[in-house]
Amino acid sequence: MDVFSDPANLQLYIDGFLMILKLTGASSLLALVLGLLLAACRVAPVPVLRAFGAGWVHLFRNTPLTLVILFCYFGLYSAVGVEFSEDIHVNNYWLAVVGLSAYTAAFVCEAIRSGINTVPLGQAEAARALGLTFTQNLRLIILPQAMRSVVAPLGSILIALTKNATIAGVIGVAEASNAMKGLIEARGDQTIAIFLVFALTFVALLVPVGYGFTALANRLMVRR
Repeated sequence: MDVFSDPANLQLYIDGFLMILKLTGASSLLALVLGLLLAACRVAPVPVLRAFGAGWVHLFRNTPLTLVILFCYFGLYSAVGVEFSEDIHVNNYWLAVVGLSAYTAAFVCEAIRSGINTVPLGQAEAARALGLTFTQNLRLIILPQAMRSVVAPLGSILIALTKNATIAGVIGVAEASNAMKGLIEARGDQTIAIFLVFALTFVALLVPVGYGFTALANRLMVRR
């Protein structure tokens, strides 16, 4: 365990997990917004929107995340020229966020759509009878109830996103798995200790998140 007594190694470990938190924070916000829009498309009365939402979900749910991240780098950046910053590290960070957000949004969409399906159909019909448009119905009647019923699934998606953020290392983002790899290469005699420290740090981060979302889900549960 003396590998972490070296300030440089300790800083590498801390920076790796700080990057995981940055990736998770930005990606979760974008994925939630995009997932909401996709869920609205999935239940919209317009066939084109429903087809778009379904196509997005089927595409990203059945494509490995590694391929999505690599496409963001080699496709969006190298081929198309999408660039977020002249700093290569900042640019790679945002490319990873785009890939993680697009991928996770498909799962957020389906979670929210399942919540929408739990809202009694009569409420939507009553709202339409009162003259509410589809957008007003969704915003004022359906989504407030649907979101309360999908808190736990969204928590599971957030936990999965946090772990998936380690894949950003394939395009050079200096996150936790890259830090662990570097430490193991430098101190091969401490491989097990290094692995346990990184694994237990993920456990320490994510177990409270799981319990927190479970408690919140129980508190907000819609009683029917």
